[in-house]
Amino acid sequence: MSKLDHPDHAIAQLADLFHLLGDATRLRIVLACLNQPTSVGDIAATLALSSSLVSHHLRLLRAARILKAERQGKQVFYSAADAHISILLATMFEHIAEPLTAMDAA
Repeated sequence: MSKLDHPDHAIAQLADLFHLLGDATRLRIVLACLNQPTSVGDIAATLALSSSLVSHHLRLLRAARILKAERQGKQVFYSAADAHISILLATMFEHIAEPLTAMDAA
């Protein structure tokens, strides 16, 4: 199977993942959780959002296996589900930081 030959269900899953990350609020939430496990309250305070809105987005991100949750006492801390998420985002930020070349503009 070539890298471009993927089953339809895998393509649909990837499209759903990009759709979730296409929301700026959800993307900011994921970025807030990349460096260290972060609580709902800390995410909400950092991003100036309500805890209920953050919790709603976290449920979607967990269901898509973008973030994982770990309970520590009474608090739940969120972090990237695995290294793939961090690598994907780092790669995309590198991509948008590249200067346009004459070939790109054509």
